[in-house]
Amino acid sequence: MGFGDLRSAAGLRLLNDFLADKSYIEGYVPSQADIAVFEAVSTPPPADLFHALRWYNHIKSYEKQKASLPGVKKALGKYGPADVEDSTGTTTDSKDDDDIDLFGSDEEEESEESKRLREERLAQYESKKSKKPTLIAKSSILLDVKPWDDETDMAKLEECVRSIQADGLVWGSSKLVPVGYGIKKLQIQCVVEDDKVGTDMLEERITAFEDYVQSMDVAAFNKI
Repeated sequence: MGFGDLRSAAGLRLLNDFLADKSYIEGYVPSQADIAVFEAVSTPPPADLFHALRWYNHIKSYEKQKASLPGVKKALGKYGPADVEDSTGTTTDSKDDDDIDLFGSDEEEESEESKRLREERLAQYESKKSKKPTLIAKSSILLDVKPWDDETDMAKLEECVRSIQADGLVWGSSKLVPVGYGIKKLQIQCVVEDDKVGTDMLEERITAFEDYVQSMDVAAFNKI
């Protein structure tokens, strides 16, 4: 298992393809698996690798809480596609060869051969992935939108929220939920395409209606 060399363009493409239908490296919540792979990626993926970039930015937001994320961090070779070997930061230990090589080392030739085999495996994996139909990753999100007080026009607040339109965003059912002191919050469902709409964008657009909206929280987030 692995992603090849995560510091190379080919390795980042493998990571991008792997995350095309996943939010995380393992499971459905951020974990030490995400931290292990995140730390191996030296810089943010380019914009055209949008699945990898979306994941990178999301995991980066957990930087202060990374030690508390669930799971046990394992070697990079324990994550990723089963038919690709990890080679991030790999170095060749030639100490034993140096002891017996009287006429020079063939380390460079061995490295070239290893590189050739790795590139062949990556090419085979890319070819296999390209033949698979593209899956559109979607999520179902339940939002809590809180007003300023009990005098806020909740019908107008919901109208403002539903006025937000974007490619990959579909609004669903809603209801008002009491929170105390006569105040009710709007709880509204939506379905989004992960590579087009994120919770940060929704929060920015919704809280822009500052005459009605005090805050927005994500009550539930599920992959479809």
